[in-house]
Amino acid sequence: MSNPLLDFSGLPRFVEITNEHIAPAIEALLEENRALIEKVRTDVQAPTWQNFVQPMVDASERLSRAWGQVSHLNAVMNTPQLREIYNANLPLITQFYAELSQDVLLFERFKQLRKSSEFSHLTSARKKIIENELRDFRLGGAELPSEKKQRFLQIQKELSNLSSKFNDNLLDATNAYELLIEDVKTVVGIPADVLQTAKELAAADSKVGWKFTLHMPSYLPVMQYADDRNLREKMYRANATRASEFDSPAGSDKDNMLLIKEILKLRQEEAQMLGYENYAEVSLATKMAASPQQVLDFLRELGTKAKQYAERDLQALKQFAAEKLNLPKIEAWDVAYVSEKLREERYNFSDQEVKQYFQEDKVLSGMFGLVEKLYGIQIRPVLASREVQCWHPDVKFFDILDVSGQLIGQFYLDLYARATKRGGAWMDEAVTRRRIDDQQTEKHKIQVPVAYLTCNFSAPVTINGQLRPALFTHNEVIVLFHEFGHGLHHLLTRVEDLGVSGINGVEWDAVELPSQFMENFCWEWDVVSEMTCHIDTGESIPRVLFDNMLKARDFQSGLQMMRQIEFALFDMHVHFDYKPDGNKTVLQLMDEIRNEVAVIIPPDFNRFPNSFAHIFAGGYAAGYYSYKWAEVLSADAYSAFEEVASTGVVNAVTGSHFLEEILAVGGSRPALESFIAFRGREPELDALLRHNGMGMV
Repeated sequence: MSNPLLDFSGLPRFVEITNEHIAPAIEALLEENRALIEKVRTDVQAPTWQNFVQPMVDASERLSRAWGQVSHLNAVMNTPQLREIYNANLPLITQFYAELSQDVLLFERFKQLRKSSEFSHLTSARKKIIENELRDFRLGGAELPSEKKQRFLQIQKELSNLSSKFNDNLLDATNAYELLIEDVKTVVGIPADVLQTAKELAAADSKVGWKFTLHMPSYLPVMQYADDRNLREKMYRANATRASEFDSPAGSDKDNMLLIKEILKLRQEEAQMLGYENYAEVSLATKMAASPQQVLDFLRELGTKAKQYAERDLQALKQFAAEKLNLPKIEAWDVAYVSEKLREERYNFSDQEVKQYFQEDKVLSGMFGLVEKLYGIQIRPVLASREVQCWHPDVKFFDILDVSGQLIGQFYLDLYARATKRGGAWMDEAVTRRRIDDQQTEKHKIQVPVAYLTCNFSAPVTINGQLRPALFTHNEVIVLFHEFGHGLHHLLTRVEDLGVSGINGVEWDAVELPSQFMENFCWEWDVVSEMTCHIDTGESIPRVLFDNMLKARDFQSGLQMMRQIEFALFDMHVHFDYKPDGNKTVLQLMDEIRNEVAVIIPPDFNRFPNSFAHIFAGGYAAGYYSYKWAEVLSADAYSAFEEVASTGVVNAVTGSHFLEEILAVGGSRPALESFIAFRGREPELDALLRHNGMGMV
């Protein structure tokens, strides 16, 4: 217990973890796991759940929980020292799991258990776990000839290292850029709270003026509000060329394009070793979609319906820019700025005006109140203590209780951007719900699930000597609801077996259903009115302003949808029919897809793939389409609440049904079965189009 990473009796001991704890803990847990595996793989007894599967689950969970804490700290409190230790241990973790997935004796014992009489008596959740294990052994190379297994292992290690390096390069490039502005005329139009933060950043460097960075709370307001076009262009160029040849020495390993080429080659080699034509087929083996062509057909069908709306959106922008802003030609760095001006004129409000109503505490209480009504739960804040240790003073911690006051889940909330945190927003598991049996007493307990919820929003700022609470844009509120939806999927599960509890075992193209489902409530008056409070007046958002927001909901939805389709098509093609060793470059493929579907073509210097961490450093390779695929599911699921809107969409009966058939079952059954159980039929595209203002195509 002297090493906090080896203590699994409660919550992570973040305050006590030091860099020196990491290597010894990982070494000890790897040794424990290897000893356990050697014992169960050579056991002369016939394999059962209790003597074969459960011991491996127990040991593997300890390793994943410890490494999960290290990975989390590397993502939210990154330092050069931690990064070095993380990258030194990552290959050890990768090799262990890669070797595990190739172990023929383990594979044979899983097959033996699958054929045994015990299998028919197992719960459906445990049956699903065993079927998933057999599939994953095949995908892990267990059926490869022995002479090819070593190369397959090497590929997994190299891919893991390259993905980590990709993320490191992106974080470094984001942190490295700063722009100091001293002329007050240059910052005209930028909101006061953003300027205050920029002023404090400059002062921290003993500089006078305003320091802007590529962190989203700084970058996005500049692009949206700065009247100075040159400033917008500088910021856009810096952001669009991160981790590319433009900000790295020639041939430098800081250029992510070099990593992309290696990643694609290795993924293609891996796929062919497994008997697949391409990596997209490997990726889809664990998803709802049946084939890459089905995904491409889905995306192009959606694109065909949306493109006319995108072209209409662009024409409106061009006309407004020429007539009202004296911009005869819109450049990429003008789009957000012109869009905001057009929205202000067309709908009589700005994002900045709306932002004044979304104070952090009020938003959280409104969001928590919503899910409490929907699912019959209670959410309570918990102060940091010896039992609840947080990695940063800004982090908050909460308990989730059922109606009887029983603890059923807990989560950390880390909302603000900082230099040591990677960009974006995400949910991750800290602890997963499962049943733990005590063989001696024949009693059991349920392990309470714990989640990390991480965002990159603006922190509270001091203006005129007074600390003002953090204010969120409406889009940031939507992001928060999205991640909380993921969190609820993990925290409200009722499955008692770790492999399919919460988000585990859920097909990747269905995992976004609960998160995108939650976004819809950000457009409901009964919800929004309860979570708004103007920073100066204390009044809730006026109904007329909210109605204007509703009218603007579909503003540029065509452009936004085509942008996502562009990214998804690039992802699928680069893993499906692109030849990494061919004559075509990744950028040329990107250009071809843009010429097919995009209505706004970025400048030649744009290096979007270099920052596309979702597919080159995350879990979305040949899976980015999942956002649109799952949006069909989520929009259709939300329609069930709209259909009973006469009693209000915050409907506890429908919420209970959604909880029972979607959130609670985790990955214990196929996602399509869960959707049909909730909706009574297969999903339909109509609701998605209607929610995006494209119902009359």
